Amino acid sequence: MADEQFKRNIAYKFRIGDLLLGKPRTENEKFLFLELGDKRIVRVNVVGNIVDKYDSSGEKKYSFITVDDGSGQIKLKSFGDDVQKLENLSQGQTVVIIGVLRYFNNETYISPEIVKLTEPAYLLVRKFELEGNQKAPVTSGDREQIKAIRDQILDSIKNSEDDGGVYIDTIIMNHRDISTDLINQEIQRLLEEGIIFEPRPGKVRWLG
Repeated sequence: MADEQFKRNIAYKFRIGDLLLGKPRTENEKFLFLELGDKRIVRVNVVGNIVDKYDSSGEKKYSFITVDDGSGQIKLKSFGDDVQKLENLSQGQTVVIIGVLRYFNNETYISPEIVKLTEPAYLLVRKFELEGNQKAPVTSGDREQIKAIRDQILDSIKNSEDDGGVYIDTIIMNHRDISTDLINQEIQRLLEEGIIFEPRPGKVRWLG
């Protein structure tokens, strides 16, 4: 699992080609963040097709996957016990990835936290979303729709009690038809109302 401190950082949605334009910022050879426009990016949420995979065969366990979204390619790299996050994936599949950016040997790559299979059509959905052609966001006046969304989020949290809660990123990935901003907004309200709590950064549980 990635360091808990990374749970505090927003997983920005980007096309891979845009990420490759960013400038890695380091200090004492340690990667700090990717500078892209006015953003300092540590975690990302990307969608891509798996075009290549390499698994180690020696004592040192590691797995490298290359993903392509039509705008560029980037690698996912897992080491040690984390290779299980990539073990059931294969070339040709489409995946949604949330992970932490790393930079080594002049290469920017992703250390994946969550990798989830999705439909190939979702590549186009993400492209339109980032180009600003997505469905208009729900406004504060659409009370019934907001209540329905709130109920969906709360159900996800209640149903995760046996697992000790659920990560906000998981809720976002399981409700891709709802804007990330709206999900974060409703979770913040549930926290403020004392209906849910945050046992650790980025993870929520029901207080019922």
